[in-house]
Amino acid sequence: MGAGKTTVGRTLAQRAGLRFIDSDHEIEREQGCTIAALFSRLGEAGFRDIEAGAIDALTQREGVVLATGGGAVLRPENRKALHERGTVVYLRASPDDLAHRLRHDRSRPLLQQGDMRAKLHELYRVRDPLYRETAHFVIETGRPSPALLANMVQMQLELAGVLPSSGAPG
Repeated sequence: MGAGKTTVGRTLAQRAGLRFIDSDHEIEREQGCTIAALFSRLGEAGFRDIEAGAIDALTQREGVVLATGGGAVLRPENRKALHERGTVVYLRASPDDLAHRLRHDRSRPLLQQGDMRAKLHELYRVRDPLYRETAHFVIETGRPSPALLANMVQMQLELAGVLPSSGAPG
């Protein structure tokens, strides 16, 4: 969370002429409430059940750039669907960079209790190996602008032949 998936994904989709889908936004639309409300009502396990169904359906679509919630990789079936049905880019950001980016964000249910920096370090410890297992490419985000980060992802995908070459970064 906070690595730039939605911003970079939207930019990449626009440049490639593909449809952008954010799985969290799709879940909110289908459920008629926010992710935070789902967490509150169903708990994390209940939310993850809904998310798994959404990931299964969304990874079967073609011509899309899909951004998932940061915890989507916690379920083996999600990791498998993402890896086998698409090309996965892990936007890797350090917990400290994420803490800086998310310091004013009150919409992340997992970060609303206790020490946010400590929670981000714990989430990173658990999730980083799962992201690496799922990803075809790992892009170190550091602190570039979203446009520069989108250029980095686009170039990597063009070099791999996943996207047609645009000739120049957009």
